[in-house]
Amino acid sequence: QVQLVESGGGLVQAGGSLRLSCAASGRTFGAYTMGWFRQAPRKEREFVTSITRGGGTTQYADSVKGRFTISRDNAKNTVYLQMNSLKPEDTAVYYCAAASVWNSARASEYNYWGQGTQVTVSS
Repeated sequence: QVQLVESGGGLVQAGGSLRLSCAASGRTFGAYTMGWFRQAPRKEREFVTSITRGGGTTQYADSVKGRFTISRDNAKNTVYLQMNSLKPEDTAVYYCAAASVWNSARASEYNYWGQGTQVTVSS
């Protein structure tokens, strides 16, 4: 079992940057692919990015490619999401998730989820 806690959300102006962190419990963090998803008000949860166990493979949604960067530090049991050039449409609750599959952009394949952290981008 993995417990995930996101942090780092907040209010930022368009064009600004924010870094989210996801702290994972347990000694098996390195066995999971980690992903970030987001859900805007009245919208479905959508895939943002993922990173494989060793950090060698990443995926990004087209909407964030070139602006967001996912990374992980297995020694610290933490995954990060660096968000640059933020846009108002990035406003959402951001969720950290863990999957036992090799890699996935599908929410249904993620086994564990954090509580989410709010990111609000003002224009």
